[in-house]
Amino acid sequence: MSEVTAVPLRPIAKGSVRNLWLGVGLVGVVAIGLACTGQHFLRSGPDGVLFANAGKPGVVTLQSGVQYKVIEEGKGETPAADDVALVDYKGTLPDGTVFDSGSNAVMPLSRTVPGFAEGISHMKRGGKYMLWIPPREAYGDNPPPQSNIPANTVLTFEITLRDFTTAQQFMMMQQQLQAMQGMNGAGGPPHGGAGAPPVEAPKP
Repeated sequence: MSEVTAVPLRPIAKGSVRNLWLGVGLVGVVAIGLACTGQHFLRSGPDGVLFANAGKPGVVTLQSGVQYKVIEEGKGETPAADDVALVDYKGTLPDGTVFDSGSNAVMPLSRTVPGFAEGISHMKRGGKYMLWIPPREAYGDNPPPQSNIPANTVLTFEITLRDFTTAQQFMMMQQQLQAMQGMNGAGGPPHGGAGAPPVEAPKP
């Protein structure tokens, strides 16, 4: 599994969606590492939560085993597989331990774990979902070594999809922001953006 780095993204002041994207455009992306395993979908042990969820009202189980529940529906279209999403999220383990969270996090869906990308692909702008990802659609028996995620663990996320755009549009916004910085002679993000040093990426 490849390692990635990301810069923590701070909340952006009120403004247009475009300004929000510009505020985070150069900061970097949060990439929830891609994991591909041959593990079969288990019907006992840690995955018991998935079978308990299956009988609950509002819980949808996809063919992959990923489950979601709509808390707030949202409006408009849904993201494509290679889009870039702007999300607030919190990831927890089956015992309730929070292993990661983020606000205004830029997520290239093609670079997240498959179950996370699949869940977001069903969301609309402004929507809020609960998402349960079986191990084979997350990290399986190879979780990131420096994380507190046990092997073969169901991951639960609370996700708000604030906005999304195509990868091409996102790159264009980054280039525009770089050009603005060059004109202003700035060495860092413009006022209102985040400028914290790079840290290790979240490992849901």
